[in-house]
Amino acid sequence: MERKIRIALVQFQIVDDWLSNMAAAESLLIRAKDRGADLVVLPEIFVGPYALEAFVRYAEPVPDGRTCERLRRWSRSLGLAVLGGSLPERASDGRIYNTATLWDPQGELVAIHRKLHLFDVDLPGGVSFLESSVFSPGDCVTTAEVLGLKVGLAVCYDVRFPEMFRLMALAGVEAVLVPGAFNPVSGPAHWELHLRGRAVENTMYMAGVSGISPPEAAYQAWGHSMVVDPFGEVLVNLGRAEGIGLAELDPARLREVRERLPLLRQRRDDLYELRLK
Repeated sequence: MERKIRIALVQFQIVDDWLSNMAAAESLLIRAKDRGADLVVLPEIFVGPYALEAFVRYAEPVPDGRTCERLRRWSRSLGLAVLGGSLPERASDGRIYNTATLWDPQGELVAIHRKLHLFDVDLPGGVSFLESSVFSPGDCVTTAEVLGLKVGLAVCYDVRFPEMFRLMALAGVEAVLVPGAFNPVSGPAHWELHLRGRAVENTMYMAGVSGISPPEAAYQAWGHSMVVDPFGEVLVNLGRAEGIGLAELDPARLREVRERLPLLRQRRDDLYELRLK
């Protein structure tokens, strides 16, 4: 990263209507551009409801489906880099993936990330969800460069697995973009905790972006989209409000933190081996 990058988090209520969601996303992208954004991040499954049966109904090809066509057009017409949240991708072999796509300001596809870790849990408090009944897992840690910024891509539950973020940091990643949809049980307990933890452990920026569910939806997304800097400071937190959150990714701040906390240089690779007695 050679210059400051102005990142915009787009948080809105995602409904069971593709056209309505596209209109909401486009309106907020235009507002983000007007407010000086360089890079915009959309939520996880921003095309429709966060529900197992809806994942099947909304599944489409990547990058040749209708949503990627919109993302391509938006990024090119607005001159923005866009992380297209995620959407259910129907692959040529019939499998469905939870897939994030990254587009540069010319409308070119820069990277595709298929969610690696599937949310199969039965949480205290009544939240039970089995993503693997619909989705297949991805098989690759994803990094890319856009606007001169080295980014990593992750989706929601991925953020709970620190190994992949350390690999990203060692590959030179400066910021990780995480579309997510934590729920009202795990959200207040762990969403901010994980974003700040991954930022501090790896001295890099973290941007987590969630949608908001309608009141009648069975699955309630937590919202609270936020940007965390490499020292663990929360730069923006949208709470439960619809709208845009803006923050600057600053190369000088990144260098300062990494110089004062040289964690990546001081790792003890010679000791990191599990030896059972």
